[in-house]
Amino acid sequence: MDVQFGQTSADYAEHRQGFPTEFFDCLFRLGVDPAGQRVLDLGAGTGALAIPLAQAGAQVTALDPALQQLQALEQRAARLGLQISSVCAAAEHTGLASGSFDLVGAAQCWHWFDAQQALREVRRVLSPTGRLLICSNDWLPEPDSLPLASEGLIQAHNPAWHMGGGNGLHPEWKRELTAGGFEVLEEGHADYFAEYTHAAWRGRIRASAGIAASLTPEAVAKFDREHAQLLSHRFPEDPLQVPHRYAYCMARYAS
Repeated sequence: MDVQFGQTSADYAEHRQGFPTEFFDCLFRLGVDPAGQRVLDLGAGTGALAIPLAQAGAQVTALDPALQQLQALEQRAARLGLQISSVCAAAEHTGLASGSFDLVGAAQCWHWFDAQQALREVRRVLSPTGRLLICSNDWLPEPDSLPLASEGLIQAHNPAWHMGGGNGLHPEWKRELTAGGFEVLEEGHADYFAEYTHAAWRGRIRASAGIAASLTPEAVAKFDREHAQLLSHRFPEDPLQVPHRYAYCMARYAS
């Protein structure tokens, strides 16, 4: 499956909700103080991590291989009066100066990287006391739930998509970090409900890897029509309360 998130940037910026406030409260309790920190956001997308950290006072560099994603992020930042540097590059080869960041973040994107190459690059760009934050914000396809029904429709329209059925937990993070010479300092997760209108949930699913990032515009339109019918018939409440789970893992290089 050839995934091009740049094809989804409009829906991605508008409809993919970021992390809830409780997630950032949790980071602050863990000792993450963004004020004045030099932060590199890998796979930044349209700013789910970069923008809140910049709002909290961090000096953020957003890195993504899709130029359209960075352009959408820059537009969002400008509307909010934020200054965020952007770099179009891969997480494995950032081209940035060694030792230049206090915190490197990777939100909802670690599974797209070559983990060991990315960790070598993270180790290079982190300051000696810097930390790495890997985090995710996943819908939960519970029995008879909206996410499960939407996943089934994605699979029907794109049989090459095999990313459904997750539980929002990522034990591979710790294994990969340990193999890369990092020490896990803290990890955790929490469940919550994200509120979506029908229109917003349709946009959220269009912005997923299995739909607009990998199908033709005609195929996306066909999927969206059927998705709208599914919502109307099986999940008529509007707005919807969609089960989600965020997870995080904080680490440092064990030098």
